[in-house]
Amino acid sequence: MNDEFIGFGFNPTESENHFYVIVPSNKKDDVCVYERFKWDKEGEQVIRKRDVLKLRITRHKWKNISVTVMKEFNARLKADKKPTSRFLVGGTPLDKFFGKELMILLWGIERNDPAGIPTALRNWMGLQPEERWWLYTMTNASTGRINDTNGWRTALRYILCDNPVDDSGQLSLFDFTDEE
Repeated sequence: MNDEFIGFGFNPTESENHFYVIVPSNKKDDVCVYERFKWDKEGEQVIRKRDVLKLRITRHKWKNISVTVMKEFNARLKADKKPTSRFLVGGTPLDKFFGKELMILLWGIERNDPAGIPTALRNWMGLQPEERWWLYTMTNASTGRINDTNGWRTALRYILCDNPVDDSGQLSLFDFTDEE
């Protein structure tokens, strides 16, 4: 088995289905996320008609989430003994499961005020990967195209951005010890 990983956990020998984040060199241009089903084995990756543009997001919003997303994904890659990565100017591939998780966060913040991004990140981090995958499946089935911004995508905005997590009120396992 070839363990040639590219970007965030993407191995084209296992499956060619992946997400592709394009960060343009012009800082005024939006970041684009595509779902792709074919990997160009030779040369530069070319976006083709069959590739699905999932979202365009402002560079400002991208800048506010990309480091947290990178750290989350890299921690899991390290735990699985896979190489880590970072988002590059140009294109960065993501394993399809990481791509689904990223889309949940991006759909949640796409039409929200950037001031809500810290809340969205805390809530997104509070979800297990499997929960994010389920939310992606439900959202993508009904509103997964670039211009479908209502329905489940609106629900994601409320779930992630309008439900502040109160870190001070959370209990830890140590709160339940028998020692007094």
